[in-house]
Amino acid sequence: MIYLDNSATTRVCPEAVAAVVRHMEEDYYNPSAAYGPALLIEKGIRACREHLRRAAGAAGYRVVYVASGTEADNLAVLGVAEHRHNGANVVVSPFEHPAVMETIQRAEKLGYEIRVLPAGTDGRVDLEKACSMIDADTLLVSCMQVSNETGAIQPVTELARQLHQSNPRGLMHVDGVQGFLRVPVLLKNQGIDLYSISGHKFHAPKGIGALLAREDIRLVPQMTGGGQEENLRSSTLNVPGIFGLDAALSAMPQDAGERLRRLKLRLLADLTSLSDMRVNGPDPENETLSAPHIISLSIRGVRGEVMRNALEGMGVLVSTGSACASHKQKVSSTLRAMGLTTEEADGTIRISLSVYNTEEEMDEAADCIQRAAVMLRAYRRK
Repeated sequence: MIYLDNSATTRVCPEAVAAVVRHMEEDYYNPSAAYGPALLIEKGIRACREHLRRAAGAAGYRVVYVASGTEADNLAVLGVAEHRHNGANVVVSPFEHPAVMETIQRAEKLGYEIRVLPAGTDGRVDLEKACSMIDADTLLVSCMQVSNETGAIQPVTELARQLHQSNPRGLMHVDGVQGFLRVPVLLKNQGIDLYSISGHKFHAPKGIGALLAREDIRLVPQMTGGGQEENLRSSTLNVPGIFGLDAALSAMPQDAGERLRRLKLRLLADLTSLSDMRVNGPDPENETLSAPHIISLSIRGVRGEVMRNALEGMGVLVSTGSACASHKQKVSSTLRAMGLTTEEADGTIRISLSVYNTEEEMDEAADCIQRAAVMLRAYRRK
C-alpha cells in the first residue's frame, strides 16, 4: 500500500513509539506528584518545552500542551476573544480548517465583527486587499501557515506586520498544523503571537499537540480543574504523548522540506502526460509560495471521490480534501474561494507526502493515477 494522505495523519516514527512505550511501562509517573521519580518526569517535560521553543524560534513563549491542533486553535481564538473588547473585530482567512473557522463563529456570538480576508486564485490570501481590512480595532488575525488542501503558503509574516502596525495590541494567530517542520518558522521574528501544532502530523502519536503563546498574552482557559499548564489547560499531562512528540521532533530530518519537494516534483513530472489535469494552488516549484508536501489535482471528467476509491483498489491511498470534512459531502469552500468551478472542485484529489515516501512510490502512484483516469473517463456520461 502506498500511503499518500499524510496531511490526514502520519505513521508514528520508531523513535516516538519507543518513547511512548517507555513512558507507559516504566517512566509513567504523574509530573504533578511530589516524589522523586515524578519530579524527574517534570524536569524532562521542561526540557521538551525548551526543545519545542527552539524548533519554532519561540524564545519567550509558553508551551501549552493540549490534546490536538483543534484544541490549540480553540484555546488561541476563544482564549483571546473572551477578553471581550467592545467594537473589536476578528479577521480570518477564507481557507481555514473548521477548527478555526467554526471557533471564529463562536467569537462572533460574543459580539465581534468577523471579517473574512479576500482570496487569490492561487489559494493564498490577497495581501493587497487584506491589509485594508485590518485596522486599529482588530483584536485578532487568524491565518493558517499552509493550506491543508492546496499546500499554499500563506503570507502570515506580512499579515502580522500589518496587524501590529494598525493595532500594537492586536494578536496574530497561526494554525501551523500543516506547516511545522516542513516549512520554516521563526515565531518571534515573524511577529506570530500564537501558534498551533499537532503531533500526529509529523510522526508523533495522536492525542498530543501544543499552543505556543507569547508569555505576556492573557488567555481565558477553556478547560478548568486542577490548574495544570499554568491554569491554561487543566488535566493530567499526557506524559507518553509529550515525550513521543519530542522524540518525533528530534527524528525529523533537517532537510525534510527538500526531500519532500523532490518527491512532489517527481510525481508531478511523472503526470505531465495526463491530459486535462490542473494543479491547484501556487507554482509547485516556488519554495516561498508552495509547501513541499501537498498537491491538489483536479482531473477533468473524473469525480474526486471516484478517483480516490479507484486508487484505493490499486493500492494507493489519497484523499479528496481535509480528513475532518471528508464525511460532510460538500464542495470545498477553499477551492470555490479560488474560483474553481463546481466540476473542477468535485474532480479534485489531494496527495500529501511524508519523509517515509520514496521516489519509486511516486512513479508507481503516477502510473496508477493515469491508468485510473483513462479507465474512469471511458465510463463518463456523454
